[in-house]
Amino acid sequence: MMRKLLGAALAAAVALSVMPVSAADLFYPEPEYDVPDVDYGLGGSFYLRGSVGLNGWWARDFRFRDCPDTCGEPFEVVTSEVTESGFGYSFGAGFGYETGDGLRADVTIDRLHIDGITDGDYEVSLRSTLALANAYLDFPLSAGAAGGFGAYVGAGFGAAYNDLSSTGPNPGPDGGSWTAAGAVMAGVTYDMGALVADLGYRGIYMPQLTNGDAALEGPALSPYYIDNNFIHEVRGTMRYRMQ
Repeated sequence: MMRKLLGAALAAAVALSVMPVSAADLFYPEPEYDVPDVDYGLGGSFYLRGSVGLNGWWARDFRFRDCPDTCGEPFEVVTSEVTESGFGYSFGAGFGYETGDGLRADVTIDRLHIDGITDGDYEVSLRSTLALANAYLDFPLSAGAAGGFGAYVGAGFGAAYNDLSSTGPNPGPDGGSWTAAGAVMAGVTYDMGALVADLGYRGIYMPQLTNGDAALEGPALSPYYIDNNFIHEVRGTMRYRMQ
């Protein structure tokens, strides 16, 4: 009888010692998953851009060097107030780089065609080739890591070669000259990945426009000057990221 009791107790002890191992064998480790890196769209990229726009040209006054004959001394400088602004269009292209953290820079070349600025007697037309180096700050307007609506502000500095022609009772000859130029920009964008659509404003400042050296040739000298020129543009732009 004692042997049976000892045998039963030994069997129970062996069973108890085996149960945790058996129970542990019933739990399997959770499988490991590879979590892919999230692309937040912050990588830098080069881009090409093309723009078209409508613009208006405003200035305060014209200055004429009144030389009816040979412009001998003394000559008279006549100032007349601008009575109507000029209107026209522009188109251009550029190349730039965006860092991916909101900063962007590009160089642009634009061609401006504007007619109609006048003092009531003389009307002047402008054909300008404008080159600018620009910097921008982009920021999102819609939720999400990348894409959707955004906005920007920017500024640029460069130079322009301006060809002027005039009509009137005694117009000066056609001609052109170089001038410094500056610009400020602001607008909204829609990011589609490889393409970014942009609708924006650009204000251009040119300190002086003149028919230049052409007016200093010949016996009757008739240069004219238009100071403090402001050109306001509404432009549509498409940018293509070269990824």
